[in-house]
Amino acid sequence: MPIPLPEALYTAAQVRELDRRAIEDQGIPGYTLMGRAGAAALERLQRQWPQAGTLAIYCGPGNNGGDGYVLARLAHEAGLSVQVVAATDPARLRGEAALAWQDWHALGQPLSTPETALDGADVIVDALLGTGLTRAVEGDLARLIHRINQTPTPVLALDIPSGLNGDTGAVMGAVIEADVTLSFIGLKLGLMTGAGPACRGALFLDELEVPASVFDALPPAARRFWPHGSRAFPPRPRDAHKGHCGHVLVIGGGQGMPGAARLAAEAAARTGAGLVSLATHPDHAAFIPLARPELMCHGIHCPDDLKGLLARADVVAMGPGLGTGDWGQRLWAYLGDWHGPIVVDADALNLLAAAPQYREDWILTPHPGEAGRLLGCDTPTIQVDRPGAAAAITRRYGGVCVLKGAGSLIQDAAGLWLCDTGNPGMASGGMGDVLTGIIAGLLAQGLPVDDTLAASAALGCWVHGAAADRAARSGERGLLASDVLCHLPEVINS
Repeated sequence: MPIPLPEALYTAAQVRELDRRAIEDQGIPGYTLMGRAGAAALERLQRQWPQAGTLAIYCGPGNNGGDGYVLARLAHEAGLSVQVVAATDPARLRGEAALAWQDWHALGQPLSTPETALDGADVIVDALLGTGLTRAVEGDLARLIHRINQTPTPVLALDIPSGLNGDTGAVMGAVIEADVTLSFIGLKLGLMTGAGPACRGALFLDELEVPASVFDALPPAARRFWPHGSRAFPPRPRDAHKGHCGHVLVIGGGQGMPGAARLAAEAAARTGAGLVSLATHPDHAAFIPLARPELMCHGIHCPDDLKGLLARADVVAMGPGLGTGDWGQRLWAYLGDWHGPIVVDADALNLLAAAPQYREDWILTPHPGEAGRLLGCDTPTIQVDRPGAAAAITRRYGGVCVLKGAGSLIQDAAGLWLCDTGNPGMASGGMGDVLTGIIAGLLAQGLPVDDTLAASAALGCWVHGAAADRAARSGERGLLASDVLCHLPEVINS
């Protein structure tokens, strides 16, 4: 039966290993697992589209195709009209997939052509490629995928949309755009990041009754972050005062760019930091408090003006609106002598890319373009392997990397977390500045109680996305970064 999405995320190779252990160590026949997959697919299909009477099932050369043949047989036995398309010669099938084909073929039903199967279908089932894909989809198969994507007929993908890399979420030439994906045994990391969220549609998982002991013996590749009760936001002591709740110093807002730094500073305050100071360009230091008087703004003429502010700060957030000119460069260089946690964003990341250094006490928060500059490559290269890019940034620069985007990744030396809160409305200016302030505010308060940089970064991403989801209840288009701010107290106090 489908279960709520778990925390554990696996690579395709790990899921194959789970499958192997279930078969060899637990004695579950491979064809039994395939039968359970087909039955789970039929149940999901009938729940999702109860009026569907005609199916077009596209079966590929491996076990994913075998799942499709099992589904075809079970759907036929349930009285549905089924048209099956074999994307490869069934005579070339091996193992359980061959058995599944033989059981379908024994029903005496003819195969359909790729085009005729689409006519009159209520639901299309993608059982073409699964997670075994090793090269870009091209030729006839790419054209078939394009044709399926052009139809208005809903698509159910079995295990993973064909053409999506199960490890990275990258599109490999062409990819099915599914309305629903039913994944099997273990949740694939690629479904949760990169192009995965856009291609998978609604996501469900069926573990096919594989015993928990099989999963316990294999550490996952990553974990979905989810705050666990009071450990994330414990109640404040009744005698708490602002000194107990941390002091955040935001450094940014170069000449003519006050907005980003103000967003970061207010986000830190809205997240619960006791005190927030903003070190910004003298041209606008006097004006920011007019709109947000709780922020203590300081005009910074030269780096020495930071000395007293740094002495009082618990956490520094550096970069929003900083600029890469002389003023920003000198402040960035001055910060190198400060010892304490730093959240690094925006232009501070660009300055870091120009003169790399390594330290363990910072959180780097690049979007894919900034990540490309940190690693000396372009944005598409980052998106081809987001988990690999996050790991490479951590190796090169130390600390924690938060690689932003759909399915933000939080990487440190100990492992990888993924955050799947948030929505496409967040594709607007200033959202990253708000995230920077949230993470800094959590660090200042020592949240969560795990008290690690990575835990605070992951919790910050979750809070940011959850607040944006609340802000988007009236629609995603037109969502502003400042709209997220007022929802932060709702999230952290709920």
